[in-house]
Amino acid sequence: MSESPAFNQLLDTEDPSFQQVLGCVFGIQKHESETYLLLLEHPGSTVAELAERADRDRSNVNRSLSTLMDKGLADRNRRLLDPGGYVYQYTATELPEAKSRLHSALDAWADSVHNCIDTYGIDEVPSSEPT
Repeated sequence: MSESPAFNQLLDTEDPSFQQVLGCVFGIQKHESETYLLLLEHPGSTVAELAERADRDRSNVNRSLSTLMDKGLADRNRRLLDPGGYVYQYTATELPEAKSRLHSALDAWADSVHNCIDTYGIDEVPSSEPT
């Protein structure tokens, strides 16, 4: 988590949405958090199904899903098709687990900031005395 437009917007918002918090803490874009919420509503969806529901290009949805999987917010399973071949189905990480991951990520960030504050030494402060 760093000082970014999402971070500043989150600080300035009295009652931020879940999407804003996801974006800020995990560094994901709005369309990626929208994909996550779609997956919560429609577990086991394919890229084509999600693209249709979101009215987005399949390649964009596929990139969103890759990001969500990298962040631990989605899983992919292969389903074999009767005529042969397979299709990937995606499922969102359950909301309680996602919330737990949000808390963990935020706690880790806060701990690192506290550590920076604690290790900042007086010898690192520039002298105000003329030389």
